[in-house]
Amino acid sequence: MASSGANAETPQLNPVMEPLSWMLGTWLSDPPGDGTFPTMKPFQYLEEVHISHVGQPMLNFSFNAFHPDTRKPMHRECGFIRLKPDTNKVAFISAQNTGLVEVEEGEVNGQELSIASHSIARISFAKKPHVEQITRKFRLNSDGKLEQTVSMATTTQPMTQHLHITYKKVTP
Repeated sequence: MASSGANAETPQLNPVMEPLSWMLGTWLSDPPGDGTFPTMKPFQYLEEVHISHVGQPMLNFSFNAFHPDTRKPMHRECGFIRLKPDTNKVAFISAQNTGLVEVEEGEVNGQELSIASHSIARISFAKKPHVEQITRKFRLNSDGKLEQTVSMATTTQPMTQHLHITYKKVTP
């Protein structure tokens, strides 16, 4: 008899996704993240990250950033991470509250994932200057913390580091 999804046991991680299993869990920024870019004032942010699976050959993710003082929501994005079977090739598919939708592709090597934008689409009234390229690096450091570094290029600025944040795992 089929069980309803609500109380079903957590499915097994699809074996295809094993090389990215180190990313799974709920992560909280510790300390706050740092944001910089030539066209904006430096800022800090808190972020909660959920990376999960439902047994499919992909991971599901959400990144929710908050202002460190007011706790007001800031940047939010969600999507999927796919791995081409029998390779280390990774695709990262993201929809963002800024009106950006992107596909980044790259490789996982050990506990490091490096990806770069493959295609970027935006809503017709997205704020300028428009983002034209994005690169990200995720890595699990020796303290068991997840680090993310994001760089971007816009219509007016060359590729420059934009964000750096370290997360502590709060649930598996």
